[in-house]
Amino acid sequence: MKEIELLAPGGDIDSIKAAILAGANAVYCGLDKFNARNRAANISFSDLNGILKLAHQNNCKVFLTLNIIIVENEIRAIISLLNKLVNTSIDGIIIQDLGMFYLLSTFFKSLKIHASTQLTTHNKGQINFLSKLNATQINLSRELNINEISDLTNIAHQNNILAEVFVHGSNCISFSGLCYISSVHSGNSGNRGRCSQPCRDQYLKTDAGKDFPLNLKDNSAYFDLKEIAEVGVDSIKIEGRIKKFHYVYTIVDAWRKQVQTYYEGNKLIVDNRNLYKVFNRDFSNAFLKGEIDRNMFIDNPRDHSAQHRSDMVGSVSDEEIEIAKKELYDEKTDIINFVKSKIDHLSIEKAPLMINVSGKLGTPLKINIETPDKSFFLLSEINLEQATTETLNHKILSKRLSSLNETEYLIEDINLENLQPDLFLSFNELSSLKKRLLFVLNGSRETIDPIEVPKINKQNFDKITPSLSVLISSKEDVYLSEETSAKIYYQLPNGMKNECSDLIELFQQNKKLIAWFPAVLIGEDYTAAIEFLQKTKLRNIVTNNTGIAFEAFEREVSWIAGPFLNIVNSFSLINLKENFNCKGAFISNEINKVQIKSIKKPDNFDLYYSIYHPIVQMTSRQCLFHQVIGCEKSKIEESCIKDCEKYSSITNLKENTSIIEKSKGNYHHIYNDENFLNTEIVSDIQNMFSGFLIDLRKIVTQTQISVDKLSQIIMFEELLKGNADSDIKIKQIIYPTTNSQYKKGI
Repeated sequence: MKEIELLAPGGDIDSIKAAILAGANAVYCGLDKFNARNRAANISFSDLNGILKLAHQNNCKVFLTLNIIIVENEIRAIISLLNKLVNTSIDGIIIQDLGMFYLLSTFFKSLKIHASTQLTTHNKGQINFLSKLNATQINLSRELNINEISDLTNIAHQNNILAEVFVHGSNCISFSGLCYISSVHSGNSGNRGRCSQPCRDQYLKTDAGKDFPLNLKDNSAYFDLKEIAEVGVDSIKIEGRIKKFHYVYTIVDAWRKQVQTYYEGNKLIVDNRNLYKVFNRDFSNAFLKGEIDRNMFIDNPRDHSAQHRSDMVGSVSDEEIEIAKKELYDEKTDIINFVKSKIDHLSIEKAPLMINVSGKLGTPLKINIETPDKSFFLLSEINLEQATTETLNHKILSKRLSSLNETEYLIEDINLENLQPDLFLSFNELSSLKKRLLFVLNGSRETIDPIEVPKINKQNFDKITPSLSVLISSKEDVYLSEETSAKIYYQLPNGMKNECSDLIELFQQNKKLIAWFPAVLIGEDYTAAIEFLQKTKLRNIVTNNTGIAFEAFEREVSWIAGPFLNIVNSFSLINLKENFNCKGAFISNEINKVQIKSIKKPDNFDLYYSIYHPIVQMTSRQCLFHQVIGCEKSKIEESCIKDCEKYSSITNLKENTSIIEKSKGNYHHIYNDENFLNTEIVSDIQNMFSGFLIDLRKIVTQTQISVDKLSQIIMFEELLKGNADSDIKIKQIIYPTTNSQYKKGI
């Protein structure tokens, strides 16, 4: 039986060492750029080869996180980094950005691709989508239950993809990749690794008496390893790249012992006290069990360790809790000292490389290499000549062989005592020798020359008169499709299985409607969405879910990528067009004017942008009303998604208000208190967008609208025609609004 992989976090060098010491099978870590844990210390590229050497000596893989969305002006730097990574022994690259998928699957095929949790992979179609992009391992959404994980693991294996599941650490209340609350409030995008964790903020006390209404307990499936292993999961992942080394060691050590106990005797450790010795917010496995309830919340984002210890011994007084804190502090100090003493002996220093160079006129150049674990020599294929200009000397050889320092080795000395003076060897022959040296040093792995990724030239487009499209979600607004020339998109619900028949009938009776698929479609809801796609025989759709995108591609349905696919660069567009026959895409509303302008669209491809909409801050599978206004049900039931319709708001201590909304057939959403309105882009960026969207769904925020929907459509159409007064009129009838994302960017 293949043993499950234990995948550990490494936010800095000491944490990586601690994970290796504790017995992790693999560690994931980020560089100081381009990764989704910007607040972690991370590592420099110069550290990477030493880390790889240490890890591989201890049978531990290393996966590098480049899992953020990449804006256009970073593409060259990313390509330069990938050209370095292909010549390392890195075991995998964890990514989110669709442009990165294109670059890796097209130009850097030797690097294994892992799909980040930021892609919130939760249905069969998404796995097929990622398979087409050469993903080798996929981190499944942490909101899934064990049956859903089982189904998707089978699909992954059918595509020769490994399935990875989070089993321990912080829980996000939002589906990953679909949380914009930090971006909206502060410009710190979670999709850029800069999340300011507003879900952990204190809010004004809610009607339910809670101060931290969005704060979830940590995830822990410590007692569920047997079920996870039995459904075929390949890798279990521990969260914690901003945690310190003693935390990483403690948690990885506990999980390693649990894994060993299971595989040695088909039983589990039933004591998880060690998990409570380091930072935690108490634990819940409710997502995994499919029991999404109010007990997942904890009204305190700080460390729960002392409270847990007090609870275990029945202590209740402040004095007893202080004693528990002191005991934990002493234990923590002991753990820190123990782990530190061990990891200090683990070195990421590169192995020293001694180079002895010898040769005489008319003979081959001989290079002897000595490392701590091997020695070998190579001869040039061309004989040495008398120098006329450039002489072989220490400076020349140091320069020509400097790339050896980009391996797991570092040149300690180049000895020329046995090299006759005033000799010459051509640049090409020295380069050939260097390649052969690298081949041996890199374990018989060929060195890959720098790959030139073709530049995408800015195109000169003819004048474009953008069209208007309108998003609705209510049958009472369907009449708009007959009253205006604007395209009418109809938002489909997350709970498709409950409404599939009615929606099929609606679209069959209203041929002008264009389906707008949501970002999250799980299990039977995804199956129902495919049934809807099949029976309506739609010719055009918009989708925010790559699973539906894949099905549209397979069925030759014309499709547009929605704004929640987080498109921010040109290579993402090329990927969608070339690999999935996509006809157009919405550019993400997270990026600013300068970042948008730099994007180059492919030929025969349309770009779209939403200029007016309620701002979704997050989408959650959890009930957001338990902690806010209370709910008579203790857990989410089938009927909750289908029938529940509620509204409330929360305000943090910085006086930022967010709207909590649950509509029938959908998951819970949090919206910004003010709608997004960006009329400036129409004149700022001309001849780029084929269409602009306005979202007229009935979502109540603090933005007031003083005219009916048809009048709004007419006014926005006038804006697109260039009517000078329309901008002023729109801002008079729709207020207050914000376009801070367009100003700040990411």
